[in-house]
Amino acid sequence: MDPRRPREVAFHHQGGRSEGGLSGGNAPGSAARKRLVLAGAGHAHALVLRSLARAPLPQVELVVVAPQPLAPYSGMVPGWLDGRYAYEDIVIDFAALCRAAGARFVPASLHALDTEARVLTLDTGERLSADLLSLNVGSTLRAPRLDAAEVLALRPLPALRRAYEALTTRWAREPASAPALVAAVGGGAAGAECLLAVLARLRRLHPDRPVRGLLLTRGDRLVPDLSAAARRALERALARADVDVKLQTDGSAATLQSAGLVLWATGAQAHAWQLDPARRGALAVDEEGFVRIDARLRSASHPWVFAAGDCARWSEPLPKSGVVAVRMGPVLAQNLRSGLGQGAWRSYVPQRAHLSLLSTADGRAIASRGRLGGAGRWAWHWKHRIDQSFVAGFRSSS
Repeated sequence: MDPRRPREVAFHHQGGRSEGGLSGGNAPGSAARKRLVLAGAGHAHALVLRSLARAPLPQVELVVVAPQPLAPYSGMVPGWLDGRYAYEDIVIDFAALCRAAGARFVPASLHALDTEARVLTLDTGERLSADLLSLNVGSTLRAPRLDAAEVLALRPLPALRRAYEALTTRWAREPASAPALVAAVGGGAAGAECLLAVLARLRRLHPDRPVRGLLLTRGDRLVPDLSAAARRALERALARADVDVKLQTDGSAATLQSAGLVLWATGAQAHAWQLDPARRGALAVDEEGFVRIDARLRSASHPWVFAAGDCARWSEPLPKSGVVAVRMGPVLAQNLRSGLGQGAWRSYVPQRAHLSLLSTADGRAIASRGRLGGAGRWAWHWKHRIDQSFVAGFRSSS
């Protein structure tokens, strides 16, 4: 065998299913047995797996491909950053969900897609055929390298975890020294929340070391989706935390030259394979590389491919947020069944206004929906209950 040739994924099926390689057995399109591949451990796929655990699909082989079995819930990441939650408290265990749904978990990432042969190439070199493919791979950030500062990109989250845990360990052990400046680049909810969280954590670890904050955004206001009242509450929270906000300012090396730590929280970016025509095949994407989808969450060019969450591009711009992915989840679950000939189709209808809850890392949070907004400890308790309930729902399912 040529060692350079990609290997076929092979495993033993669970639940009394036949044994064999993923590309062996029934070919794609076989009426006897279908293979559904879920690529990515996003919020929508967690909901799909929970649905399949409760109501399995007969004669369907289910495979989940994701780099790691523990997937953080994005809404709880600021709470983990400020030390309120342990990392284990904020994750959804996809390996356990796979066991409950009778699926096989493959620890890998999607590297390329042959849209005509319906074959995925994984970053391990392995190849995987599919009758139906669902993409919920999220997005990424490509942060610049800065000579004078350590830069932490807020995505992907597993990489952030490794870098942040190393940073906090080092910070706690270092003796008090000169005042520090922590900067965040990006004026969305993630940039503001995570900056407040990191400042709170560092100050608790080293109460004797002064730490200031700096928030930069190219926009003319913070978190444009917030109501005016909620934005004013956010501005007050940033002022209490000694954060200097600079609007219409980019994250260039010159503007960040005095920062020791930079949190990179700019707009979501598509993964490399989505940007490369040689790796994505003929899959239709927008100018930024996000997968174009229709009202049924199917690819605009290949109906056997579905996409949800950050990696997808709806007909009109939608926020790249966990809220959107969660709302897409039940529709995706139903339409994957429909794509396999089991049930009616559903159309995804985006919410025009949704509840936003932003933690300010001081025991309070900010609530915003439409034109309404408020802040206080009540909002934090509300957010905590919602987040805990969401994650706990998957633990009980697995």
